[in-house]
Amino acid sequence: MAHFDLPLDQLRAYRSSATAPADFDDFWARTLAESRAAGWEPRLERVDAGLELVDVHDVTFAGFGGDAIRAWWQAPADRAPKAVVVELVGYSGGRGFAHDTGPYPLAGYARLVVDTRGQGWSHGSAGGATADPHGTGSQAPGVMTRGIGSRETYYYRRAYTDSALAVDVARKLAPGVAVFVAGTSQGGGLAIAAAALADDVAGALPDVPFLCDFPRATTLVDTMPYGEIRMYLAAHRDEVESVYRTLSYFDGVGLAARATAPAVFSTALMDATCPPSTVFGAFNAWAGEDKSIEVYPFNGHEGGTGYQREAQLRWLRERVG
Repeated sequence: MAHFDLPLDQLRAYRSSATAPADFDDFWARTLAESRAAGWEPRLERVDAGLELVDVHDVTFAGFGGDAIRAWWQAPADRAPKAVVVELVGYSGGRGFAHDTGPYPLAGYARLVVDTRGQGWSHGSAGGATADPHGTGSQAPGVMTRGIGSRETYYYRRAYTDSALAVDVARKLAPGVAVFVAGTSQGGGLAIAAAALADDVAGALPDVPFLCDFPRATTLVDTMPYGEIRMYLAAHRDEVESVYRTLSYFDGVGLAARATAPAVFSTALMDATCPPSTVFGAFNAWAGEDKSIEVYPFNGHEGGTGYQREAQLRWLRERVG
């Protein structure tokens, strides 16, 4: 796809029109307090993943409402980790295989890769191992409109809470060590939420993040997964106002405005899945002053791939030493 969004100079100045409701902070404070009250100690089981340089444990921890969430804990085998990276997963993906470590453990960091509840149906790996036990009314295929009739029942209330509580778990597994949050696409949106909602996150690495600037994203592109919302509203024509009211509690723009940790974003100017203006909407709203964004002018939703991994590892080294 050719460039279809705003020119780069306008993207750098772009400010989203998305606004957080007046009770946004109270809603999230209550949600997290209720889930922490329902929590329990994480359970770990060592796994033989066939690796010599990385130790792997199967982790089960308490997410939203005390629901069981699965994750892999992957840490350098011969040393204490320099930091922890909580990695959130892209849309439809799962935590994958125990031996799918990525570069972080090899660079000296522990990695907590978190299953996304109710997903894991693609990406060509082991898929997901975490159910979403909560029911819903009418929805389009996928999870974008699951429970969208109310902020209380919306799917991403649970997924964002799971992501924030994963930071708590990382601190228990590596006490006193800095915790970063990272992810690509949906994982990037979840990383923004975790950085905003969890306490004292050391940094965030949202890569071509999804779930940002819903009013613009859902009217600028009809690609999936944003297309699920369009599909739902095409059938539920009397729910437009209530749907956008629900989404306002989960917009990455509003969450970014509450995130103060250092951050490195990325965007691709031909990305028709997560349009660059929606990424810049969250980036420009980010409350922390220590922030940067990598721009890939001729890429789509794949973004920078290996180039971005290199930039992220360099960024982490600068902050961890």
